[in-house]
Order: sequence, then C-alpha cells, then structure tokens
Amino acid sequence: MKYILVTGGVISGIGKGIIASSVGTILKSCGLHVTAIKIDPYINIDAGTFSPYEHGEVFVLDDGGEVDLDLGNYERFLDIRLIKDNNLTTGKIYQSVINKERKGDYLGKTVQVVPHITDAIQEWVMKQARIPVDDDGVEPQVCVIELGGTVGDIESMPFIEAFRQFQFKVKRENFCNIHVSLVPQPSTTGEQKTKPTQNSVRELRGLGLSPDLIMCRCAMPLETSVKEKISMFCHVEPTQVICVHDVSSIYKVPLLLEDQGVVNYFCKRLNLPVEMRPRKMLTKWKEMADRSDRLLEHVSIALVGKYTKLADSYTSVIKALEHSALAINHKLEVKYIDSADLETTTLQDEPVKYHEAWQKLCSSHGVLVPGGFGVRGTEGKMLAISWARKQNKPFLGERFHMVLSHILYQSCLSFSDANSTEFNPESKHPVVIDMPEHNPGQMGGTMRLGKRQTIFKSSTSVLNHCYFVGVQYHPEFTSRPIKPSPPYFGLLLAAAGKLQSYLAKGCRLSPRDTYSDRSGSSSPDVDITELRFPSL
Repeated sequence: MKYILVTGGVISGIGKGIIASSVGTILKSCGLHVTAIKIDPYINIDAGTFSPYEHGEVFVLDDGGEVDLDLGNYERFLDIRLIKDNNLTTGKIYQSVINKERKGDYLGKTVQVVPHITDAIQEWVMKQARIPVDDDGVEPQVCVIELGGTVGDIESMPFIEAFRQFQFKVKRENFCNIHVSLVPQPSTTGEQKTKPTQNSVRELRGLGLSPDLIMCRCAMPLETSVKEKISMFCHVEPTQVICVHDVSSIYKVPLLLEDQGVVNYFCKRLNLPVEMRPRKMLTKWKEMADRSDRLLEHVSIALVGKYTKLADSYTSVIKALEHSALAINHKLEVKYIDSADLETTTLQDEPVKYHEAWQKLCSSHGVLVPGGFGVRGTEGKMLAISWARKQNKPFLGERFHMVLSHILYQSCLSFSDANSTEFNPESKHPVVIDMPEHNPGQMGGTMRLGKRQTIFKSSTSVLNHCYFVGVQYHPEFTSRPIKPSPPYFGLLLAAAGKLQSYLAKGCRLSPRDTYSDRSGSSSPDVDITELRFPSL
C-alpha cells in the first residue's frame, strides 16, 4: 500500500480537496486502484449537525455517513464509493479510544495522546486504506489522505505526530507528503511572494514531516525565479515545486498536475507499478475540460434556497447542474435567490431586494429548490414552486421541497387543507407524515440515510407540465462529470427545451450534444436511460 498525505499551510480553504482528488484521478488513469481518506481535526463525530455556513454542505455516502464535502469531490473525481469511516475526525478517534479504555483494553495503563491516540489514528488509516471502493471489489493500491486545516493548528497536532511516526512504520518508499501552500501576489507590487510558503514548510519540517512535493496555489503561473527560490529555501528540487494556478474549470487541475510530471515523480518516488501508455480516462477529462471552454449556448437555473450567501452550501448541487449542462452542450448560469426575498414581508421592508429576487426567478429557464430545514423562507419556496407550476417552468424540488410541491399539487387537485404533519399535526388531509423511525429528540443521524433504490413512476396526468419533479432524496450526491444525475439531467434538458426530443429519440442525445467516443464510450446516454417519463 502506498500512502500520499496532503497537508496545507498559510490559509484554510486553499484547495487541498481538489488537489487530493486530482492526484487520485491521474493515478487512477494509470490503471491503479485509488482510495481516499479525509481527516477533519474538529471534535464533532461527523458533519451531520453542521450549519452549511460553517463548513459548506454535508455530503451523504452510500452507507448513510454524513461527512465533509471533500468526500464528494473524491467520489466525483475518482468515481468511487466511500463509506463513513473514510472520514476521520478527532471525535471519532477519541470516542474509539475512550470506549477501549472503558472496556479495559489498555490493561490499567495511563491513556495518553502519545501513544494511544496517535496509534489509533495510524491503525484507522491502515485498516480503512484496504477497503475496496471500486465496483470490481479490488483492494486499493494507493491511499490519498487529506489532513484538514492548516499546519500549526493546535487541533491537528496529534494527527501530524501520528504521520511523523507513520512514515517510519510503513517505510519511506511507501509514504510521501504533498504540502499545499499559498503564493500571494499583492496588487501593489504584482510580485509573487514566497515567504508564506517558506514559513509554512519550515513549521511542517519542525514537526517532523518534510514535503516531497510543494504545490503552490497562485493566481498566475509561477515564474521560474519564484520556483527556484522556493526550491532553495524549502529543501526540494525545482521539479518538486508544482504550480497550481487559477484555471477556468476544476477539471483542468488533474491535467495541470499531469503536465508538470507528477505521475512520473510518484512512479520513481513510490516505485508504482505503472505502464506509461496512452490513458483513455485522462483523455476524457481533457476533452471534457476543453468542451467547457467552447460552450456557446446558455441555460440559466434559479436556485431558491436558504443558504445562498455561501456557494459551498450547495457544492454537490452546483456540480450536478454543471455535469448535466455539459452533457447537453450548454454553459450553465446559476442564479442564487434567497427564498425569504420572494416573500411579501420583504416587499414591505426591502422592495428593491424583493423585485430583484423575482426578476432573477422570472428570467430563468428552470427552477431548483434544493434541500433545507426549518420554517424560515418556506413561504418564499412555496411561491417559487407555485410560480413554476403556473408558468410551466421546469422544476426540481428535493426533500423538504418535494413535501412542499406535493402539498401544493394535492391542494390543486381537491384537498384545500392538504398539509404535512410537520407543519400541522391536526390536518384532516396529511399528505406527508413523519417517518416512523424518526427520533425528534436527537439531532444527529436521525434521518433515513444511505443508498436506496428509487423507482420513478409517471401517471397519465402530471399537471400538463413540461417537468415538475419532487424527490425525497439527494440525487446530486451520485452525479459524476461524465455520468450526470438523471433528475438533474431531466431538469436541464427541459430548461434547454430538449426533453421532448430526447424522449422521442429513445433517451438519446443528438451527436453534437454527446461526449466523443474517440477515448472510449463516454456518452452520458449509457447511464441516463433510466430517465424515462412515458407520459411527458
């Protein structure tokens, strides 16, 4: 087993997740089986109770694990299936150690951070790295480990110490460290500054880890002199300083790393069993990245939600929309609308904000109301759903908003007081009820979580609407760059005015709207044949 640890310095949110995913992608393109582990130093057991404004969206895995959004990046980039133990937190580690202590596993010894916590971290990583994540069930050969936060954070110290020990346990030829750092370029001078990276690497080396690759996040490509300076002061060769500058699409990052010889370096450093031959998977990525820059037609989707001030709150939703838009050869425009801005109270208090919100909604080609909790903004969501139904605008609602659209639909049919027991327990027509297994007294892990089969049935009459769909799950979590999620794909087809022709052709796109087969079958049609609505 080969282990690649990805650490970060200078600032958080620097892009470690995308870089870790990209490293895994280029290694998988070489024919290797790759898995990934995300370490979050916070004390929470999992991410299930986080506000989206704290850490962005909560990603849900097949086994019901509620985890950090970076695991969504791993699954999308690598097309793998992870489980909850692929997300390791301080809370999980301490809980497991304390449970062992209560059972007497430590035979009366004083339980300490070193060696007990650090040993538990190493054992967890070694065990989880061998769990198959591909459909073929083959044990992984490479494990990419992302350590959240920044080097020097007090909460990440036990993990740094654990990996300092770990590098000797698994031997040097099986372990390497990528350090992601920031190279700022102040507008006042326009000069790329290396001092933050120097200080970050110095601190990491002082803790016992010496980076093999330094990946520099920067606005523009690194100048040769800057690379040489980082090389000199950070104890690496210039070829080990990798530039990861801003690009138009995150799908270009694996290609950026490939062009700078990252695969060749890993082959030598870790003695990887890789054949240097043309790689179909990477060719698909290049084609996909190139296509995203050549799109001319636009499609706009109004995203009506509660957490629109932070885009990371809807990371998987945006990615699913992008995957589907790319599949139909359209450039995506997402119009973020705070649902509360659509309500009549906003008209009274802030009329300009109210009219701007409605202008965004009315000028969009389709409407998406993603998952969310709580009463705030519910009226605005109902207004958006009602407007989409009356105006025959393509609509997709998730979870809570499937509930709202169902209530609206039933109200239109015959039940004027149709409601959910969550809103009105005394309703005479409760068209939505609480799940029997739900425990309202506890916040974490109380929903029905995990992968389940969902059968889409279409009746003979669906409001005579072009696309009005509500689902009680998160279809965005299974979307992939070359395999879009069917409900999202249907929304984009309808928004672009192509759904009817798609269905008439037997769920096939026209040649200009499919991925090229030059690099193997990469057409989304193979994976979207389940999206059939006979009555539409």
